[in-house]
Amino acid sequence: MLRYTVKRFLSMLVTLFLVATVTFFLMHAIPGQPFELSRDTPESVRVALEEKLGLDKPVWEQYLIYMNNLLHLDFGMSMKYKGMSVVGEVTSGMPISAIVGFGGVLIGCLIGSLLGAVAALKNKGPVDYLVIILAILGVSIPNFVFGSLIQKFFAVDMQLFPIQGWRGWQFAVLPIAAAAFTNIAHYARMLRTSMLDTMGQDYIYTAKSKGLSQSEIVRKHMLRNSFLPLVTSLGPMCAGVLTGNFVIEKIFNVPGIGQSMILAIQNSDYTMIMGLTIIFSFISVICYFLVDIVYGLVDPRIRIAG
Repeated sequence: MLRYTVKRFLSMLVTLFLVATVTFFLMHAIPGQPFELSRDTPESVRVALEEKLGLDKPVWEQYLIYMNNLLHLDFGMSMKYKGMSVVGEVTSGMPISAIVGFGGVLIGCLIGSLLGAVAALKNKGPVDYLVIILAILGVSIPNFVFGSLIQKFFAVDMQLFPIQGWRGWQFAVLPIAAAAFTNIAHYARMLRTSMLDTMGQDYIYTAKSKGLSQSEIVRKHMLRNSFLPLVTSLGPMCAGVLTGNFVIEKIFNVPGIGQSMILAIQNSDYTMIMGLTIIFSFISVICYFLVDIVYGLVDPRIRIAG
């Protein structure tokens, strides 16, 4: 297990190095500057700004400086806003993004799993067809469309919840609902398909022949083996939770790190974009690593052999 962990850790370092390198050169390849100056601004001011930001140096030298800073966990300061650091933005925005993201995943997992299990047990019945329709709608309708719809219906027409902002638990209801909609459809469709496949396995017929009740078969045999595909999907979903729901945060004006990323891209803020991208990548890699560990806990057949 130690050998496997070290191997995965080294692969994570290589992945982060490649992400940092590609992001750095892509940022310098696109047009635009992190500051906007009028036509009447003297050239000396522009030169002074480039010298202060280090943009007057060759690209390869900027790259070496940036990678050296990363080794010291220095993600840099914003080139657009004075006194704003990448770590500060992540620290302030991460809890808010986590509330919206984890709320969407938790509600989506609970409701979606329940619907998927009921649909599989009531195969080809009214409930099954209803879950299939819900799953198709959830996959087909983008979350920003659904978010706009519930925003108009519950916030504008019925005035039950605030339309935008983040000043209390009431402001979190609609963003979490928008984030959960796609997850509900995804989990319901996935668990339904997985349970139908599990129900046709030989060990299910063996359990029935041993006289086990239907509830025992479902609880001890069907659900545990059917949850493996859901565990696989938890990796990217949890990564999405911590890195923010960009579109949802934009629609509901939620001050999470997704909002920070959008502003950084709009302003061509090099250090902010690169710092957030590397942090997002690190979170994603960690989530995938944890999924591999959870795999062994869910299914005893999956183990790390010597």
